[in-house]
Amino acid sequence: MTTIAFIGLGNMGLGMAANLVKAGHNVLAFDLSPSAQKAAKKSGCVIAVSINEAVKDASAVVMMLPSGDIVRKVCEDVFFSSVPGALVIDCSTIDVETARDMISKAKAQLIDMIDAPVSGGVGGAAAGTLTFMCGGTTEAFERARPLLDIMGKNVFHAGDAGNGQVAKIANNMLLGIHMIGTCEAFNLAEKLGLDAQTFYDISSTASGQNWSMTSYCPAPGPVESAPSNRDYKPGFAAAMMLKDLRLAQEAAQSAKAATPLGAQAMALYALMESAGEDGLDFSGVMKLINGSL
Repeated sequence: MTTIAFIGLGNMGLGMAANLVKAGHNVLAFDLSPSAQKAAKKSGCVIAVSINEAVKDASAVVMMLPSGDIVRKVCEDVFFSSVPGALVIDCSTIDVETARDMISKAKAQLIDMIDAPVSGGVGGAAAGTLTFMCGGTTEAFERARPLLDIMGKNVFHAGDAGNGQVAKIANNMLLGIHMIGTCEAFNLAEKLGLDAQTFYDISSTASGQNWSMTSYCPAPGPVESAPSNRDYKPGFAAAMMLKDLRLAQEAAQSAKAATPLGAQAMALYALMESAGEDGLDFSGVMKLINGSL
């Protein structure tokens, strides 16, 4: 039985930690939120009172944190307290620069570290069907693979340090663009007298087909499981999509890469934020497009 420290027990982290427990691992979990601690304890985790206590005897550390600044602060404690030769898996979605810097600092402390942001949402975290996009050395990735296979269904090595973050933000920029385009198409069809189900039946088998349409349709009706049929309850909140789009724009500027549609997608989701509606699912941008926000 491996002892694993898990830091960050939000909606995603909680399900991931629980799956490690189900696989027979001893999980020492830490989070500042009392309610998160309670939920993690109920799932079988042992609650640590500090990061130091969580990591000091752990052979592996998994982190799921909300921002690059927090990752930097937590890494200071993790690197200081971890046992020599420990493995650190950072599943947070953060900026590429921070990911690469933290992996470099870990190496200097003789710690293997990879960035491993995820896709698949809260449901995927609970079900153990996440997709992991990993950056770091082949050796560190192979060490992490058995744990990632417990928490996810698809595990990819994207290359060097930070490349997991590159894959994540590029993918989510594309997703945001697709969703907005899909919303515009359904809205146009409706305004011209074509109902959502009929348009879906046609376009889902034609060249306009995409994941945002067939798996997560933003128009109520056609896809029963989509958030659009639950008043856009997330799911994947618009606030999280905006975070990823902002990370993508920061990275694009540093790389001098042209992403005009990504910039426009960020601006539209920022309007949801300004309206106080960024707690809706990201498919709720339909309400912005059709004027019902």
